[in-house]
Amino acid sequence: MNTIDSVYIHIPFCRQICHYCDFVKFFYNEQLATEYLEALKKEIDVSLPGEKHKMRTIYIGGGTPTALNSVQLETLLRFLNKKFDISACEEVSIEVNPGDIDEEKTRLLKSYGISRISFGVQVMDDVMLEQLGRIHRVKDVYDTVELLKKHHFNNVSLDLIYALPNQTVEQFNNSLQEALSLGLPHYSTYALQIEPKTIFYHKHKKGQLHRPAEDDEVEMYEILKRTMKTNGIHQYEISNFAVPGYESKHNLTYWSNNYYYGFGAGAHGYLPGKRITNIRPLPAYVSQAMKDGKPILQIDEVDVKERVEEEMFLGLRKMKGINKLHFENRFGFKAESLYKKEIDKLIINGLLQENESAIQLTDKGMLLGNRVFEKFLLEADNKILALK
Repeated sequence: MNTIDSVYIHIPFCRQICHYCDFVKFFYNEQLATEYLEALKKEIDVSLPGEKHKMRTIYIGGGTPTALNSVQLETLLRFLNKKFDISACEEVSIEVNPGDIDEEKTRLLKSYGISRISFGVQVMDDVMLEQLGRIHRVKDVYDTVELLKKHHFNNVSLDLIYALPNQTVEQFNNSLQEALSLGLPHYSTYALQIEPKTIFYHKHKKGQLHRPAEDDEVEMYEILKRTMKTNGIHQYEISNFAVPGYESKHNLTYWSNNYYYGFGAGAHGYLPGKRITNIRPLPAYVSQAMKDGKPILQIDEVDVKERVEEEMFLGLRKMKGINKLHFENRFGFKAESLYKKEIDKLIINGLLQENESAIQLTDKGMLLGNRVFEKFLLEADNKILALK
């Protein structure tokens, strides 16, 4: 865990603001985007002086990175190729929306070493796409997949959201089947979360947003797991499914509680002993980054208590669960000795399972993940200190 070999880079621009999204995002403006890229380059240069840094994974997220025009996108990619040894990376990902890349942008992504595309589809239904505030339609999904295949992008992940307003189980199943018909190697599939400061949140507060019943949401998740398994796409994390070998290496960095750099407006980084959060508002981010290359909003110290808690609830998101030996090597004591009472109770309740090497969620535990995770919050460091 001592090595920092993953980088997240945030590009906050969108051509349209989706009704459910609470990520740091702003309407695309050409001049502002150009200024932002200069500020981003300054931040990265100050944090990582020099060139050709060795990284295992790089993830360019947003917003929508490909909302940048072709000149700006090439500026970004050229800089990253100078700053990092892209050819030595195991995975270089970028987020793309259907319909927002053309031949020129696709060629750029390929020529500058992008190896994985994360594709924000959300639902294969034109009416629901409009309700979500998406500007693409189902036809754009097919067109973009064809474009990516033409340029030999084989590692493509598709995002879906379920439990959408007024969505029936049958509609979700139809959307899932159509998404699977594309034959992609990775699918990320999340239940809709109503986040503060979103359009959906305000509608929800006014009683204008009608979510499916909880039983329907559970059935959608069960259909999801069953259908993926039938199609040879294995579940490796609560919300993520992949053909073996196509798991997201970058996201596994997060779920393995490993360190990573975070660059850009509102980005988060996790370095030894601290979590760093960047300034969110664009003008403030650009101003501070150009001033000293350190557009930091706050630094939170991460003590052993927080590291242990995060190790548990991030690790349990993975189907492999908590590797007992790995936990003991990392912290110097066994997870079972710290959490014996909690683990035993969760096993009795059918939410956890345990074997010689791992502690894992059961199928029931996956449905009630947050209820399981909260059991691993520690009241104080005292229990840890007693074990050391």
